[in-house]
Amino acid sequence: MTEHVVETPQEEEPAYEPHPHRWRILGVSLVVGFMALLDVSIVNVAIPSMRTGLDTSSATVQWVVSGYALAFGLTLVAGGRLGDAYGRRRMMLVGLVCFVASSVAVGFAPNVETVIGARLLQGASAGLLTPQNSGLIQQLFRGRERARAFGVFGFTVSVSSATGPVLGGLIIALAGEDDGWRWLFWVNAPIGLVAMVAVARLVPRRTPTAAPGGTGIDVPGALLLGAAVLCLLYPVVSIEGGARLPLLLLAGVPLFAWAFARWERRTARRGHVPLLDTALLRRLPGYLNGLLVGALYFTGFTGLLLVCSIYLQDGRSHTPLEAGLLIIPFALGSAISAPIAGRYVSDAGRRLTVGALVAMITGVLLVALLVPGRDPLWPWLVPTLLLAGLGGGAVVSPNITLTLAEVPPRMGGAAGGALQTGQRIGASIGAAVLVTVYQVTAGRGAGGTSSDGTALRAALLTAVVLLSAALLMAIRALRDERAQPAVSR
Repeated sequence: MTEHVVETPQEEEPAYEPHPHRWRILGVSLVVGFMALLDVSIVNVAIPSMRTGLDTSSATVQWVVSGYALAFGLTLVAGGRLGDAYGRRRMMLVGLVCFVASSVAVGFAPNVETVIGARLLQGASAGLLTPQNSGLIQQLFRGRERARAFGVFGFTVSVSSATGPVLGGLIIALAGEDDGWRWLFWVNAPIGLVAMVAVARLVPRRTPTAAPGGTGIDVPGALLLGAAVLCLLYPVVSIEGGARLPLLLLAGVPLFAWAFARWERRTARRGHVPLLDTALLRRLPGYLNGLLVGALYFTGFTGLLLVCSIYLQDGRSHTPLEAGLLIIPFALGSAISAPIAGRYVSDAGRRLTVGALVAMITGVLLVALLVPGRDPLWPWLVPTLLLAGLGGGAVVSPNITLTLAEVPPRMGGAAGGALQTGQRIGASIGAAVLVTVYQVTAGRGAGGTSSDGTALRAALLTAVVLLSAALLMAIRALRDERAQPAVSR
């Protein structure tokens, strides 16, 4: 019985034939993914400029950031399933058209309401684009090549998040404080148009056997999962603007999650294609543990960079560009370790994730203990953030590789979308928690650098706790890995 359930999807997969241009296709796909993920963090440094230019409040402008994250998280799994069913190429082209159009609309928006509306569409477009990366890797690569490809993907995820503040600060410095924020969105247009041409020419069309079981989309499943994610993300992003009433929606999370799991099991029993085959994924080694590791890691990682940026600008009076440059060692460390980790993850397994998390926690702890109040600051901040980045870069790509290792290519988009949904939820929660800790702690002090330094330390120690939770899950995944017979990848 068990063998039948697990092996049937594998038997339905078409025979693997290496695509001669698979690395070029991956390169194009990752450019698209980098652009979508970059827009999560690049806007953070532009909030003061947007508040002045649009003549609105900080809470309202916060929805420019939060609305993108909300729409992004809502559409990831459905976007992945659409790619599984109708082809990566088609979904990438549709997503790129919408992403470019919404980016241009944000740049030309006359008021904050238009900006927020266009950002919601932009986030939904990113949700269509991003899961196609993991889906294409599942489809085009096998064995150690797949691990290396996920290593490059992990590098893209880490670097896009870490370099956003730097690129945002640079663009605003060049274009000016008043309207410089508009150029953060306009630059997506030429990049997106070039990417459309490359996708149309290089990414293969879906073959008739790419989606066994039909191409119908499980609409009720998508709505139930979307409701669960909405009930979790909406209160989180609202609390950053001071709203408390949306917290009542959290009660709907377990209700809709239970209803989604029940519906998916029923859909699979009736012989239809579910949005996400929860029964199969539950039997795959390490999938659920890997999903939790990714979500908890992003909970600590995203807030870490955000509070560092706030401290450098508000507490130490650095410009957005200066703050971004001081944070760049994290991105540099991630750029070094992510592809190396992808190369060796097939041999090291979960040990690599555990070791990387230990290194990152050590780096963040050193930043918390050594950096606040130092003058000059950079001799202490640069090496500690570099260590944290070296650890962080070696977390993302091995975790993605190991979590999706046994997922059939026909489910690659939906499973990758679920993994990235966990990351987006973690990122939103982490940003809200760490910024709240920073602001509350800073408000209790007498003002000045010492108060901001205490706030930074409190926020970073909170990040250490969150990252330690990810470490515990990684250790559990390592124990499960050792308890099972070796699996050829």
